[in-house]
Amino acid sequence: MGIISVLALRLRLYHLALLIVGMLVSTIVVFQCFGLSSLRILSVWDGNKLSIALPVDVFNVTNFMHNTTYEKEADFDHDLESNEDKSSRRGFHFEKRDINNSEVENHEDGIYSFTQKRPKYAHDPTQQDREMDNRYNIQGRVHDMQFASKGIRSKSIKNLDAGLVTSDLFVTGEESSTVSGTQSVEMQPHNEKSLLLKTPLPVLNNESKIDTPNMRRKLVWPTSITEMNSLLLQSFNSSRPKWSSQRDRELLSAKLDIEKARIISNSSELYGPIFRDVSKFSRSYELMERKLKVYIYREGERPIFHQPKMRGLYASEGWFMKLTEGNKRFIVRDPRKAHLFYLPFSSQMLRVALSEQNLHSKQMEQYLERYVQLIAGKYRFWNRTEGADHFLVACHDWASKITRQPMKKCIRSLCNANIAKGFQIGKDTTLPVTYIHSMMDPLKDLARKPPSEKSILAFFAGGMHGYLRPILLKHWENKEPDMKIFGPMARDIEGKRIYREYMNSSKYCICARGYEVHTPRIVEAIFSGCVPVIISDNYVPPFFEVLNWEAFSVHVRESDIPRLRNILVSIPEEKYLALHLGVEKVQQHFKWHKIPVKYDLFHMILHSIWNNRLSQIRTR
Repeated sequence: MGIISVLALRLRLYHLALLIVGMLVSTIVVFQCFGLSSLRILSVWDGNKLSIALPVDVFNVTNFMHNTTYEKEADFDHDLESNEDKSSRRGFHFEKRDINNSEVENHEDGIYSFTQKRPKYAHDPTQQDREMDNRYNIQGRVHDMQFASKGIRSKSIKNLDAGLVTSDLFVTGEESSTVSGTQSVEMQPHNEKSLLLKTPLPVLNNESKIDTPNMRRKLVWPTSITEMNSLLLQSFNSSRPKWSSQRDRELLSAKLDIEKARIISNSSELYGPIFRDVSKFSRSYELMERKLKVYIYREGERPIFHQPKMRGLYASEGWFMKLTEGNKRFIVRDPRKAHLFYLPFSSQMLRVALSEQNLHSKQMEQYLERYVQLIAGKYRFWNRTEGADHFLVACHDWASKITRQPMKKCIRSLCNANIAKGFQIGKDTTLPVTYIHSMMDPLKDLARKPPSEKSILAFFAGGMHGYLRPILLKHWENKEPDMKIFGPMARDIEGKRIYREYMNSSKYCICARGYEVHTPRIVEAIFSGCVPVIISDNYVPPFFEVLNWEAFSVHVRESDIPRLRNILVSIPEEKYLALHLGVEKVQQHFKWHKIPVKYDLFHMILHSIWNNRLSQIRTR
């Protein structure tokens, strides 16, 4: 009996061991399938450094560095960065920590690890220092770092596979569709040697701190042009107004009228293929000219309000302000007659004025909050819709960020139309970046050649701003005779002449993002008769609500830069000629006139605002 009892006990222990092993295997399988199988993100703490491993097939190291360590603090005018801006850059640092020793290493299994070396204390580590090291949260503030043109890119990134690039991979909370000011990385203790990275690394803005998370994070991937088309079909509904008005009913009537528009294919004034629905656009434009009334708030002091700047990279907002304030067809003095309300501030002048006082984006946001409080306290119109029937037109890079909260329900016409950073398709609309050299002739020196005289396949020249352009040059500078890919050109008269000649002689013009998603090259390409090749993930192109961009441009994912030439040469000649014709036909919609004419850029911007208000109109 004793032997039988011992055997039975051993059998039970054997079964128990098998059960434990099975549970462990099951846990590992479930974790790999539903946890981090696609990301394979792992954090290891060896006492001196924190290593975060991630696969190259998720997103490339350059963008990983960009999204985790970089957010623009200074004002960068793309290729027109001033010496003042250059001198105002700040280093990247953590409070009480120094991460200048960070480096990225390529492991044999195809996984990159971002290694954060532990800082050396100026004194022997105290118990307080050790306790700080043992905390599960690393707190710090990120300021601006431009690693692309500094030594960081060459020294810190080893064996970079530049062919694997995506942008704006960021983390949001379940309570918000945009990046909040506070992001977090939560570390859970595993043993003395390792930690598990529970949430993906966030994008930090220049006001952010890494803090204890208050909500679960999730990855948001770059949005393709096809996915943007799908988002556009999903109607954007604003909250219902607190009370209905006669203006709402007029807008609703116009919306129903547009749905019943008479079918047309082409007209002497409009080229059908470049529109999503030329019939509805034509009818909508007609009703806008007949019915739309806009009230401009008089409140606001110069130079931030009512003082447009008409030249330079951000001139679009200035031209719109100037032409709107002088317009007699749409503008009314009685706000009770208005369908839309214009907030007439210049994001560029706001930045300039407040920067002179050493104030930055947070203070600019607070300035706009006070302005909203002013008009909400003086007028009843803002409170009726919480700003849904108000709009702003702003081209500065920071405009998207500083208007996101105080004017979140407004229709925002923005140059920096980044769907990954709060731009809402169906509510917001994209403002074209039109670099204005002369007020007398906004399109001075822009000439065009017919397709038969365009001997160059693709052309790009520009400063190495942001993470993407260095990758473009790495793959294509001096690689193929028909791919003219350069860095910055001289800014003298001869350099500008050469730049224009290259653009006019090219079939395709590469419009690669800089520090932000937008670039003036798109409009430059259009007026040069050069098909724009837009390489800027998550960028919503201008007038996306009404224009069919696939009829006159090519969209290439950032991750496809290594295949850029193959993509372009694979386009049949017949297709290229159709794209070129679309470029020629769309030019009229991107041109400024000192006295606005039908279908010009002023009217297209106003129509997109009108269109988006109609799409979200709801009565009580």
